[in-house]
Amino acid sequence: MPPVVREWLYVLGRRRLFIALAIAAVLLVAGPSLKANAPDSWDRALLDGLHQQIPEWLGQLLLVVYQASGVHVTAVLVLAVLGFLAFKRFWPDLVCLVAGTGGILVIVDRLLKPWFDRPRPDASLLELSGRSFPSGHAAGSVVFYLMSCTLLAAHYPRLRRPLFVLSSLWVALVWLSTLYCRAHWPSDILAGAAVGYVWLSFCLAGFTVWERHHSHPSSSHG
Repeated sequence: MPPVVREWLYVLGRRRLFIALAIAAVLLVAGPSLKANAPDSWDRALLDGLHQQIPEWLGQLLLVVYQASGVHVTAVLVLAVLGFLAFKRFWPDLVCLVAGTGGILVIVDRLLKPWFDRPRPDASLLELSGRSFPSGHAAGSVVFYLMSCTLLAAHYPRLRRPLFVLSSLWVALVWLSTLYCRAHWPSDILAGAAVGYVWLSFCLAGFTVWERHHSHPSSSHG
């Protein structure tokens, strides 16, 4: 095994590597049962119950949140963060964010969704296309927001808490809106978040190894 790969795995840590392997095993085992949801499945019961408990005013707000978290709006936000990193010449951070956000799109939309081929929930409040499992909203939000917070907080430590608090609240709203709109099953959200966490961990571990080998005193984080 190349030394850089060993170092990468060491930085990743046994716990995160075990989590990644466990998630892969669960996806493989659960895959065959995901294409259809029985009338008494916990996925359906939780989705129906959640929708019934949310008041109409909050539901209207969640519809706006879901639309605001779509591809086009999120793309503008991603470009804004990338532009800021480029303006500050934080080139390794920029490369890490590009690899993270681009990689999770490929993993979810090009690999996992076609493989599982799970239909979206019925009675969706919006016109949606594509497959359901895992949730790209959940995976993408974990990677983009948490990675952006981690990278920016390394340069601006005083912003760490507000960045993570605001991002966590927004991500929670995005997930709730996804369920309310019946765009995904609850297990889609859980799987998407898990896949996003694993990819985020691998990307940040690789970023740490890169920094160790290429950083110099004038470019150290502070």
